[in-house]
Amino acid sequence: MFLTRKLGIAFSFLFLITLAGTMGYHFLEGWSLANSFYATIVTLGTVGFGDFYPITPAGKCFAMFLIIFGVGTMAYTFAVVMDIFMEGRLKKILGRGKLEKQINRMQGHYIICGYGKIGSLICRELAQEKVEFVVADNNPDVIQDIEDKGFIYINGSATEDKTLLNAGIKRAKGVVCALSTDADNLYVVLTAKELNPDVYVLSRFEDDASERRLINAGADRVISPYSVGGMRMSQAILRPAMLDFIEITTRRQSLALRMEELNVCKDSSVVGKNLEESGLRKTYGLIVVAIKKESGQMVFNPIASYVLESGDKLIALGEEDNLVEFSKVCQA
Repeated sequence: MFLTRKLGIAFSFLFLITLAGTMGYHFLEGWSLANSFYATIVTLGTVGFGDFYPITPAGKCFAMFLIIFGVGTMAYTFAVVMDIFMEGRLKKILGRGKLEKQINRMQGHYIICGYGKIGSLICRELAQEKVEFVVADNNPDVIQDIEDKGFIYINGSATEDKTLLNAGIKRAKGVVCALSTDADNLYVVLTAKELNPDVYVLSRFEDDASERRLINAGADRVISPYSVGGMRMSQAILRPAMLDFIEITTRRQSLALRMEELNVCKDSSVVGKNLEESGLRKTYGLIVVAIKKESGQMVFNPIASYVLESGDKLIALGEEDNLVEFSKVCQA
């Protein structure tokens, strides 16, 4: 911002000097405006062709004034332009190097392919949850917005192997395909699974026929934004209170009540205990809505005698602080 202001000032002075030189030669030497402007540019550029030069004493004094102040202004303007150019280049080089170092340090992160309406919302939610992620996109307008948000990104097409490798797909936990077309998302799914067969791939789709293709290509889960949006809108009409409850418990802005997924690790102290013995309800005030077992089976509204096992995923409801505390117990 400071250099931009300096550039504006420099060009203003250069314009005034050029205008003063043109009018000075015109009135003092009697030259036409075109010749006077030409002579001024030649003087400021220190070219000195010799085809136009002042003859009168007043004209010579004016030429000395123009050389002293005009050439200095021209040199200052050139220096500011070069300063801005070098600063931009240097900032770009250093910034790129910093981003590459940050990506190389990442482990178990997510790669968001495409920063459109869907991708930007996903990035916002992940950033709020402090989950590490890298955005892959090559749209210049989008890149500027990503930089303004402070997100880590790769400037390149997500459909290219090089972009995914630079984003650290070998170490990534998951890939989110949020590109605008099903064909591009399908290609990313195939590439991601080829580069890292163990990576979790979530993809969006628009055409119903693409859902099966994406799953066959290796996508672990596919979601249609239109179907999800349509379902939420219909619930807003049919079951507005239920929708309000879901939104309250799933949005981070709600500090009073949240719904969270808690993973039970094998070394956790709650493994082998039932829900009542774990103190989940009595100590932490949490309600378990459902449990997803490691086999994929869902247990809805589990009874108090349900015995917790390693790999269980608890869908729990309660205050955020209590959820965080019990999450530590599950991980310990």
